[in-house]
Amino acid sequence: MTAQAVAGRPISEGRTQAIVALMALAVFINYVDRGNLATAAPLIKDQLKLNNTQVGLLLSAFFWVYAPGQVLAGWLAEKITAYRALSLGLGLWALATLGSGLAGSFAVLLALRLLLGLGEAVAFPCSSKVLAEFLPSHRLGHANGLIGAGLAIGPAVGTLLGGLLIARAGWRPSFFIFGAVSLLWLVPWLAVTGGVARQAQAQRSARAPSFAAILRQPSLWGAALGHFAANYTLYFVISWLPTYLVKARGFSVAQMAGIGGAIYLVYAASCLVCGWICDRWMRAGGSDTRVRKTFMVTGHLGAAASLAACAVAGPTGALASLLAAGLFFGMTTPNIFAIGQTLAGPRAAGKWMGVQNGLGNIAGIVAPLLTGLVVDRTGSFVWPFAITGAVSLLGVIGWGLGVARVAPVVWPAPRGAPEASL
Repeated sequence: MTAQAVAGRPISEGRTQAIVALMALAVFINYVDRGNLATAAPLIKDQLKLNNTQVGLLLSAFFWVYAPGQVLAGWLAEKITAYRALSLGLGLWALATLGSGLAGSFAVLLALRLLLGLGEAVAFPCSSKVLAEFLPSHRLGHANGLIGAGLAIGPAVGTLLGGLLIARAGWRPSFFIFGAVSLLWLVPWLAVTGGVARQAQAQRSARAPSFAAILRQPSLWGAALGHFAANYTLYFVISWLPTYLVKARGFSVAQMAGIGGAIYLVYAASCLVCGWICDRWMRAGGSDTRVRKTFMVTGHLGAAASLAACAVAGPTGALASLLAAGLFFGMTTPNIFAIGQTLAGPRAAGKWMGVQNGLGNIAGIVAPLLTGLVVDRTGSFVWPFAITGAVSLLGVIGWGLGVARVAPVVWPAPRGAPEASL
């Protein structure tokens, strides 16, 4: 990465790298905290006497506010800067995580999951805004790969360490510990970005395009469909993998933690490698369209085949298929955000990713709830895996056909005021 400038003042190479690394760490924390409930679900289900449908509701409730909250987060990223919006959101979700350790009923857990979703909504609109301002398109693969690795390692650590902690001490301590650790992230973030945030606030001379202008872009809808398909497959695994491994495959909680951690580590490694390959290919002359679409279409086809195989495979085959799915998730994740950042450009990245990620995260409402309903009806995970594989194929349509070209949208010239418009 090269040193960038905000409000005409240069930002050092070291600070630029530190900002990207801290955003990746924030996404890592984001996925640790949101995944705690899924890891603890087998014990919470028994202790609070919940059925699968109620567990599905708790897992789904996060996304009731997380999805629409993306739009608010995108607007805040333009209004008060992405740096400050990310600070506020992380503080809110850390407190919600801490409070979950005190919950004693379905209703309290439901309320805290809603609060958690509102806070965590800031992560991707804010990080996308920052990256679109800092980096050219041929460097977005590595940066988004690093953030994608944080996304993948978060569930790995949450599943592995959280699972081991839950097995030894119960589920409540995991929420206390992870919530407190999350708050510590604010210390280096405020130290590194304090001056940059003030400069960025002063620089807001170009008004971001309105949400109406963004919604009129056909590529936005293709990207949203592809994002929905990618998120459905990922959230199905994040939400129900622990219960699937313990209840359907007979593994202990400790074994589940090891298996889940391995799947997410494959996913993280794939994010880093695939993001790096994309950048190398583009520097060698590959167009944004060819590089991004090749990875997206291949990733969705591979994920569909891997997850569908879990519906019919034995225990060993199912584990191999889940590891393969992690590999294919890593092909798509860096490019989901790189495509949106490229299409939107620096002026619109916060709002664009707020809309794209908001629509894409409707999958987070549907996948956990639908899975719980189907498992209760059929007594099996066969149909949920088959459904998830079929949904993954929608990504081929969204990215392959809905996004005509991966190239910056030409926005109308801004008129006047520096304030971000609704």
